[in-house]
Amino acid sequence: MAAKFDFRVFGFQLLLVASLPFLNGCVGAAIGAGASVATAASEERGLNAAARDLAIRTKINALWLDHNDTLLTSADVLISEGRVLLTGSVPTQKMRGDAVRLAWKASGVKEVINEIQVTPSEGTSGFARDGWITTKLKTRLTLDSQVVSINYAIDTVGGTVYLMGIAQDAAELARVRNHARQIPYVRRIVSHVIMKNDPRRQVNQAKKK
Repeated sequence: MAAKFDFRVFGFQLLLVASLPFLNGCVGAAIGAGASVATAASEERGLNAAARDLAIRTKINALWLDHNDTLLTSADVLISEGRVLLTGSVPTQKMRGDAVRLAWKASGVKEVINEIQVTPSEGTSGFARDGWITTKLKTRLTLDSQVVSINYAIDTVGGTVYLMGIAQDAAELARVRNHARQIPYVRRIVSHVIMKNDPRRQVNQAKKK
């Protein structure tokens, strides 16, 4: 009889591979991978869902790379329980459509939200500023004891902050949005966060049982 596929093991393996380029030495790799797994396990979506999301992201990136490597440098993927949010800025409408079409090919995708912009690149300075905004917001959320920051994924494109993930309640999400609003250079906030008790999550969890 075939062995049952264990998403926990798969998740550990994926997280281990993902952490290797950023760690020095075998000990550092082991510690870093262990910390990543522990972090994923403490998320609202759980370790199995985190592993599935990582597998989806890996597949989408591979599809993009095989089709047009510019997609990897121009667009990004945020995923929460199979809900895929595409962000970034590409030069043509066709490339935007290709990114969505290819994302749907990844097994396990339940929804694709297309927020990719068709605009000229703002250059290195714009990219650096967006990265600074994202880092600043992540830090603010981490330091806020009333926000479970681990449940949020963030990306910034042209001063627009995109939020993805799971909020404990409306009050928590309001705090997250308020933190983003207070950061310099933020032009707009777009949230695709769903509530912890959202019926869509309950349906997904029931299907997994």
